[in-house]
Amino acid sequence: MASEKVETVIAGNYVEMEREEAESSSSTKSKLSALFWHGGSVYDAWFSCASNQVAQVLLTLPYSFSQLGMLSGILFQLFYGLMGSWTAYLISVLYVEYRTRKEREKVDFRNHVIQWFEVLDGLLGKHWRNVGLFFNCTFLLFGSVIQLIACASNIYYINDNLDKRTWTYIFGACCATTVFIPSFHNYRIWSFLGLVMTTYTAWYMTVASLIHGQVEGVKHSGPSKMVLYFTGATNILYTFGGHAVTVEIMHAMWKPQKFKLIYLMATLYVLTLTLPSASAVYWAFGDDLLTHSNALALLPRNGFRDTAVILMLIHQFITFGFACTPLYFVWEKFLRVHETKSLIKRALTRLPVVIPIWFLAIIFPFFGPINSTVGSLLVSFTVYIIPALAHMVTFASPSARENAVERAPSLLGGWAGLYSVNIFVVGWVLIVGFGFGGWASMLNFVHQVSTFGLFTKCYQCPSPKH
Repeated sequence: MASEKVETVIAGNYVEMEREEAESSSSTKSKLSALFWHGGSVYDAWFSCASNQVAQVLLTLPYSFSQLGMLSGILFQLFYGLMGSWTAYLISVLYVEYRTRKEREKVDFRNHVIQWFEVLDGLLGKHWRNVGLFFNCTFLLFGSVIQLIACASNIYYINDNLDKRTWTYIFGACCATTVFIPSFHNYRIWSFLGLVMTTYTAWYMTVASLIHGQVEGVKHSGPSKMVLYFTGATNILYTFGGHAVTVEIMHAMWKPQKFKLIYLMATLYVLTLTLPSASAVYWAFGDDLLTHSNALALLPRNGFRDTAVILMLIHQFITFGFACTPLYFVWEKFLRVHETKSLIKRALTRLPVVIPIWFLAIIFPFFGPINSTVGSLLVSFTVYIIPALAHMVTFASPSARENAVERAPSLLGGWAGLYSVNIFVVGWVLIVGFGFGGWASMLNFVHQVSTFGLFTKCYQCPSPKH
């Protein structure tokens, strides 16, 4: 009965917001703005999750298959896809719990975007908040760095007159324009287009590889080394750990309690892109991928490939915005300008956030290996371990379980089954993801530094022809 009452409180709040939105959308301009710019539906959330999940990782998954072998590559994608969906569900449960408690206290979130560290603070206290803030911000910082590196890596395959480092300078300036996008409400058209772009690129990679056929003397020796095996596995852990922005996406929804299965549905669609493309490219090129972490480097240059490169460039701009927007919010809150309605003022205060991202992308341009390193050291905690632990601690007491807004799924056997799954997730990711994955990824990363050096002008570029 209590949960029904809470549901009414939340739904009532959002119906009121929708009514206000409808009243403000009477003009043609407002209707167009609502159609392309201001989204808060279940479909918007699905597009945001699916579009944000793959991004440039699509181009590095064949590289991971060359490290893991075909069978392990497929199994790890299915396993981590399911695990990522589970922890996204946990985050959504904690968000609804936090928001409901706050709204009982008459807190108004009209001009305030709730973030993950605030959920941890409200439910578990400042120590949890500080840990969550550190891991989330660091992960999003390097997630943005990876998008810039990917932009430079991709454009080089169309125009190699400039080296990758110079392209990073250029795209850093382009991506800085994301400071003008206010919130995740305003990614409606971008999320839709982003998913169209990754869908095209994935199926282009699949079809192009099958038409190309296997290269002469192709070898599929993976897995050959433990270091490579766990590096590849951690890159896949990173692939399905894109929900560091889950809370912000949920907050942009009119009815966030409907989020529960959205991430799983998004993951199932993403698997229809990643499994065929990674398998086909690995089948065609085999061990050549070990020295080509960007799959587009091996596919023959033609109009279809150039289209894929351009579409992925645009998508990486969108994903940069996805990763950076939560950092903008944190910075705004720190400077106490988050709730101001002046878009120009907020944009100007956001600009300093882009500078360290730009700088780090120039220092560590290691497309592929940096994904695994970020996955093992940051994603493992941000996306898997902290949400599972936070959920268990939040509902540790009988009274918390009794008054929970979201009941434990009966399909898993109630609270006992839920705790069992959470303990497994924490144990697995701590040992395999952070432990073995961290060891392997750092060894590989150090190897890239010693081979190419910091601030390298053109990472994995072909040798100049004389």
